[in-house]
Amino acid sequence: MTDVTDEAIHSLHATADPRLRELLTALVRHLHAFAHETRLTQDEWEAAIRFLTATGQSCTDTRQEFILLSDVLGLSMLVETIHSDGHGTESTVLGPFHMTESPARELGADIDLMGGGEPCVVSGRVLSTDGTPLPGAAVDVWQANGQGYYDVQQPEIQPPGNGRGLFTTDAEGGFRFRTCVPSSYPIPTDGPVGDLLRATGRHPYRPAHIHFIASADGHAPVTTHIFVAGDPYLASDAVFAVKQSLVRAFTPTDDPSLAKEFGVPNPFRHARVDLVLERS
Repeated sequence: MTDVTDEAIHSLHATADPRLRELLTALVRHLHAFAHETRLTQDEWEAAIRFLTATGQSCTDTRQEFILLSDVLGLSMLVETIHSDGHGTESTVLGPFHMTESPARELGADIDLMGGGEPCVVSGRVLSTDGTPLPGAAVDVWQANGQGYYDVQQPEIQPPGNGRGLFTTDAEGGFRFRTCVPSSYPIPTDGPVGDLLRATGRHPYRPAHIHFIASADGHAPVTTHIFVAGDPYLASDAVFAVKQSLVRAFTPTDDPSLAKEFGVPNPFRHARVDLVLERS
């Protein structure tokens, strides 16, 4: 290490929070090592500062460009993987379009407020790792519409809360909702992250999916997706978030009585998923 690296690390010794001191010390050490390894030039350093500045300037109340940057660099998935022990449902990225307050909906409600997509029912249970159903668990759901856009991306077209819902499981830990079959879509490319993808020759597409956050008393919440089996982008997700255990068949179903029970036209697609939570 150079003198400046030693001095920068030494300047952190008085940091009161030991975890903050550990994080900043490692950050300085690795950043300085990166500059040494690549022989970073002044022009490249200035370009990086401009890129990060533009990333921050692209953030709004409904768009988080830094999360998007973390996603496409694989950092979001790495952090998820480091802290997963494999006993419950596998986690995956939160993504940049989660809203803190999804509208509360009754079980079986339709989150596709505009219609027009291929009808679909998603049903499942929230369970503890020993298989015990968890009644009263919260299941937060959000997805893009059939054309691949979230409500916050099209506020002039989609009503607020389209593709979103907050459900409470029944006495058997069950939940269900109506929606449309999601489609694959490109992440936003009109900002610095899009420039980065173009510079590296990468496509921006995510395979079709539905987001979930499940939580219950006495259990650790899980943030996850289900992915549509057969999607062409499963093997090349722009944010590296696909795990095989999360791929689900959206099964074509031709059953008039079941369609009537679910309140959807017949035929329809049906996806099933159990969300398994680890005890706190």
